[in-house]
Amino acid sequence: MKHNLAPTRVPASRAYFIRSAAIGFCVIALAGCNTVKGWFGDDDDKAVAPVELVEFQQTQPIARLWTASAGKGEGLLGARQRPVIADGRVYAAAVEGGVRAFDLVSGASAWVYGSDLRIAGGPGVGQGVVAVGSLEGDVVALDAASGAELWRANVPNEVISAPAIGMDMVFVRSNDGRVTALDLATGERRWFWNRDVPSLSVRGNSAPVLGPGFVFVGNDDGTVVALSASDGRPLWEQAVGQQEGRTELDRMADVDGAPVLDGTTLFATSFTGETLAINAPSGQPMWLSEHGGPGRIGAAPSRLVVSAPDGTVYGLDRNTGTAMWSQPGLLRRSASAPAIHGDYAVVGDFEGYLHWMRLDNGEFAARVRTGRDPVRGVPAVSGDILVAQDIDGGLSAYRLGQ
Repeated sequence: MKHNLAPTRVPASRAYFIRSAAIGFCVIALAGCNTVKGWFGDDDDKAVAPVELVEFQQTQPIARLWTASAGKGEGLLGARQRPVIADGRVYAAAVEGGVRAFDLVSGASAWVYGSDLRIAGGPGVGQGVVAVGSLEGDVVALDAASGAELWRANVPNEVISAPAIGMDMVFVRSNDGRVTALDLATGERRWFWNRDVPSLSVRGNSAPVLGPGFVFVGNDDGTVVALSASDGRPLWEQAVGQQEGRTELDRMADVDGAPVLDGTTLFATSFTGETLAINAPSGQPMWLSEHGGPGRIGAAPSRLVVSAPDGTVYGLDRNTGTAMWSQPGLLRRSASAPAIHGDYAVVGDFEGYLHWMRLDNGEFAARVRTGRDPVRGVPAVSGDILVAQDIDGGLSAYRLGQ
């Protein structure tokens, strides 16, 4: 969780204290604020404890390819850092350790960009550039081939989501609700758009998503907005999660997972547990599902997969939003947003496990443990290879076996 007190820059040390206190209050390791009940040893302790993992017959072999380190990771910062795969390389960043590139198949180091910046946003990759953001609002662009620094810029608040790169610009979402477009070649600001944020919201930000002439952004008030990529003009806005309830805690409706654009359909999901399909050019809703969560949607040809705030994983029909299956075996285990890996959805949990679930029925097919640190960011996938990053900066790559 985070407190966003004002849409102005907050000194880094004070901002870090505020957000760390908010994180401690909500105990994110236990899957969000719905775990407050039972803290003081009442009779419902078992009801709020993470479920124990159940043994099953693994039907899908998983081969570990390599492990590496991106540096000292985010810890309890709540940024949900994740790697990015592009052009046969894995790009990863850490709060302490800079940015690194690895060969996708072997894990061999390609380059290291060392920096004293506390990098929590990114990486984003595109047009031969790797872009990251820091807790102090720095934005750095690197050459994807060599890791050489191309330019630095600054935005008014911390960056904890990945920049998006396209249309000769770098689009950055900062924690004060602002989206800033920077020139890809120079880092000069082209435009910015600002959205007021609630005083209480789930820790995390939606990364911008690009479409032809569009920038789509999920907001902390439960809305998705489409901006003109050329000048930042709002084109349409649609509510995904409704802010309802008597308290600020009840009204949390964040769209923190980056929306997914597939053709002309945009899928977005909210902390309120709803998922919405939107016609991307017009902003008109197509269907609404009562299942969703704050993280990114996993999109497969016939299924959408979402992790609910309580850890239940749902498989939705992508044409109607109807729940085709649910998997309750990860309740209160802080399930990450799902990745699609072949015929499976994959999520991480607070004990460092990765879980493969069949897309057709949600049954567990495989499980591996990356280590003892939680995996909170959605894994990255390219072909049959999946790469996960834990909160200590550890990277693990796996391949679907025969």
